[in-house]
Amino acid sequence: MATFDIIMPKMGESVQEATITKWFKKVGDAIEEEDVLLEIATDKVDSEIPSPVDGVITKILYEENAVVAVGEVIAVIDIAGDAPDKKRSEEDTVGKKQLKQEVPKEAVKATIEANKDSTKSTKFFSPLVKNIARSEGIPAEELEQIKGTGHNERIRKQDVLEYIRTRSEQKSGKEIPGKITQKPGVQIPVNKGDEIIQMDRLRKLIADNMVLSKQISPHVTNFIETDVTNLVIWRNKVKDEFEKREKQKLTYMPVFIEAVAKALREFPGVNASVDEYKIILRKNVNIGIAVALPSGNLIVPVIKNADQKSIVGLTVDLNTIAQNARNNKLNPDDIQGGTFTISNFGTFKNLSGTPIINQPQVAILATGTIEKKPAVLETPSGDVIAIRHKMILALTYDHRVVDGALAGAFLKYLSDYLQNFDSNRSV
Repeated sequence: MATFDIIMPKMGESVQEATITKWFKKVGDAIEEEDVLLEIATDKVDSEIPSPVDGVITKILYEENAVVAVGEVIAVIDIAGDAPDKKRSEEDTVGKKQLKQEVPKEAVKATIEANKDSTKSTKFFSPLVKNIARSEGIPAEELEQIKGTGHNERIRKQDVLEYIRTRSEQKSGKEIPGKITQKPGVQIPVNKGDEIIQMDRLRKLIADNMVLSKQISPHVTNFIETDVTNLVIWRNKVKDEFEKREKQKLTYMPVFIEAVAKALREFPGVNASVDEYKIILRKNVNIGIAVALPSGNLIVPVIKNADQKSIVGLTVDLNTIAQNARNNKLNPDDIQGGTFTISNFGTFKNLSGTPIINQPQVAILATGTIEKKPAVLETPSGDVIAIRHKMILALTYDHRVVDGALAGAFLKYLSDYLQNFDSNRSV
């Protein structure tokens, strides 16, 4: 019998493991090439994995919710196409417990060996756990002592976050590795008729990341009102021809991205990250765009090297990643490497907002709705009141490294760029 091993794919440069969230086939099922075999999830994104071959599934080595290292065999397909006989199916059923017990242990052992560092750690730490520990100043030996709640006592992100929240409240006033004092919980009353909804996996990640960002960065927000009448006139003039020619809808966001990319080049201190007491000025300008999903959750795909792209290129990239995000077709690399983020509150007719920084970045821009407003204009013959299109830009920044002067200059540059936009510009 010719067989083909299905291995856990590498879903991004920094991804070393993934969780199997759903099998679409079972042992004994026939499958064709490109049929969806399973769904996996990383800390960044969910992905459907197609079968690379035709055949019949003879073994599934990991059940749903198992955490599997990249490169491990997760299923076996008989590419000769013969369905497994009854005896083999019975043997697989009898050996199921043994596979569940033995294979994960071997995978964990292999992963540990592959991920040992200079600290000679005996535990596996995912890149996300390591990044959180490094940003919070948790040394490797202290990280080792945290009790893990994951598979084979693996330390998960939630374990590290809980440790961070509670370690400063220990009665002795000293940090005791691994000893977590439970913070007294707030009793939330549940009344008759109330509905309790459990957070899904993505919402839990969002919640943890928001809390973590607030713990890491002292958030400050500056606002500026901007006259974008020229931009509105330009878009109204070119959008129909643009859509006919490029088969793409032209929104205001590509121009906002272009303006931000130029501002980040002008003020590199905003295009940065912080590592303890070191400031990392990013070479690339990779702008993330917050996208609301049909589930109500939020994801931030990234437009790479945004400063090197035209309005047409930015429009195509923006529409593509937004559509892929809503259709659950993003790859892990699509949401990694961002150096700055834009959140468009104007989509919902909101005037503005104070978004939370997307770690490890140091700033995030909120764009508000564009409204017609009366404004005082200076003319050679005196001041006049005119109807202008205006919006509010809000920059939330990490006050550890971005001061008010830098944030104010950055916002003023953006405002001037949009206010002086060439309404006759060709595209």
